[in-house]
Amino acid sequence: MQEQPITNTSAPGQKAIEIGGVEVRPGERVCIDLPVADLYTHASLNMPVQVVNGRRRGPTLFVSAAIHGDELNGVEIIRRLLRQKVLARLRGCLIAVPIVNVHGFLDQSRYLPDRRDLNRSFPGSAKGSVAARLAHTFSVQIVAQADYGIDIHTGALHRSNLPQIRGCLDDPETLRLARAFNVPVLINAAVRDGSLRGHAAAQGIPTLLYEAGEALRFDEVGIRGGLRGVMNVMRELGMLPAKKTGKSPIEPLLAKSSSWVRASVSGIVRSKSKLGQRVSKDQPLVVISDPFGETEHTVAAPHAGIIIGKSNLPLAHEGDALVHIARFDSVALASDTVEEFQTEILPTRPVDFEESL
Repeated sequence: MQEQPITNTSAPGQKAIEIGGVEVRPGERVCIDLPVADLYTHASLNMPVQVVNGRRRGPTLFVSAAIHGDELNGVEIIRRLLRQKVLARLRGCLIAVPIVNVHGFLDQSRYLPDRRDLNRSFPGSAKGSVAARLAHTFSVQIVAQADYGIDIHTGALHRSNLPQIRGCLDDPETLRLARAFNVPVLINAAVRDGSLRGHAAAQGIPTLLYEAGEALRFDEVGIRGGLRGVMNVMRELGMLPAKKTGKSPIEPLLAKSSSWVRASVSGIVRSKSKLGQRVSKDQPLVVISDPFGETEHTVAAPHAGIIIGKSNLPLAHEGDALVHIARFDSVALASDTVEEFQTEILPTRPVDFEESL
């Protein structure tokens, strides 16, 4: 456990927080190792948590990543977040958990050793499976302490997602934070049984799910957009001081619906589409052929929209998901918003991994 003082001006009111039996007082920054199921080699295993507790009163926010152990973008987002000097002026408390599914992370796997999906195992059980016990630990030690949450994900293996926020956007507070995050696409997604977001919502904790990039890969646009988004939410909550200068935020658009376009036949896939692209109804998205090129099938868009997810694998079985299209009231406006975001976020110089936002 490492402790570093926060050098902001003292003010009354902020409370101490206790995680894993470790008390973090106002003005402290502490790394905590939460025990999880040991490896069968007799080696112990811990979930790493860093708590930054400001001196001044404010909300408690958890930011988590790698609930699916092969989704890595969030690990880098949290690492960069914790390097931001402005945290010295933090109000409230930040609970950063870069690697929730430690077992899956070690195996570069989405799942736990028991083949269960951790994000379908909440709130868990102290006496259940490996997944249930890990979910229980996170629920009791992290979620129960928080007022708000941000859970960071990527697409699955061989699938990429355009930066997007998913949440219970019928809830005004969740919608407020989703807009503050400032990515081009918002999706009002129903909670799934056993998900972290669903469990947090049931506890009255507004929680955003940020999706960007692909499993087992770093995506610089997704990482930069995620870091900026988390800090935007912290500013919206009054945890960080407002930015004095800067461009006006983009106006994110709420998708009316979204659906995957699936392969009509099995074969070799040649893609004619890319993330963030505007497509019209009946526009060709992919061509699927047999290995000899003797037969070809074109898969077209069933409706107009913006591509927010796609498969990167040039192979498909009949029925495989290929392209994820979101519908908007104004596809043209959505396209402009995506282009503005990508232009703003794309690096124009060598990446500075410690750049301040």
